[in-house]
Amino acid sequence: MSIDLKDSASLLGSRICHDLISPLGAISNGVELLSMTGAADTPEMKLIEEAVASANARVKFFRVALGAATGTQMLARGEVLKLLDGCYAGGRLTVRWNPPSDPTRTEAKIALLGLMCIETTLPQGGEIIINEERGNWQMQAYGPQLRFDAKLWSCLGRSPVAPADIASSQVQFLLLREALDAIGAQAMVGQSDTAVSLRY
Repeated sequence: MSIDLKDSASLLGSRICHDLISPLGAISNGVELLSMTGAADTPEMKLIEEAVASANARVKFFRVALGAATGTQMLARGEVLKLLDGCYAGGRLTVRWNPPSDPTRTEAKIALLGLMCIETTLPQGGEIIINEERGNWQMQAYGPQLRFDAKLWSCLGRSPVAPADIASSQVQFLLLREALDAIGAQAMVGQSDTAVSLRY
């Protein structure tokens, strides 16, 4: 996929994430230096260390999902797994990334936007499985309780209508729709009592 996704919103996302990476890295280095002196061996410093690691992971995830993407630039599969592990390891939500090859930055961006959308259906956690075959992507979400907002998911339909009251926490639906439009792809959403699927 050689299409570039460099609209104003994604360029802004790249800029914000870029500017946050350096100070977060500095804090991480500071905490690491304190740990070498033994000063960080307290519950308070452990809490700071975990918070900084979480913030670093989220910013790196958002840098791919919300930032600009060049279709010819590749992202190593191992890097994708590292991003997912940093954001979801140890939580109530498990994400399985099954595509065997390295995705392009554009493919990774769209997949992570899709992941951000489909994880909204699992308020109590669960499992999301991501597959890809010959350019066809599929995500399936399973969990003890599913929450499917049909009005919100209509953003991705053949005649998309964005809800007037869409919240900032739901902006990934609009961004995914725009990204799919840019590559000429169509989202197909499925829902049952036990699962939600997203294909494109």
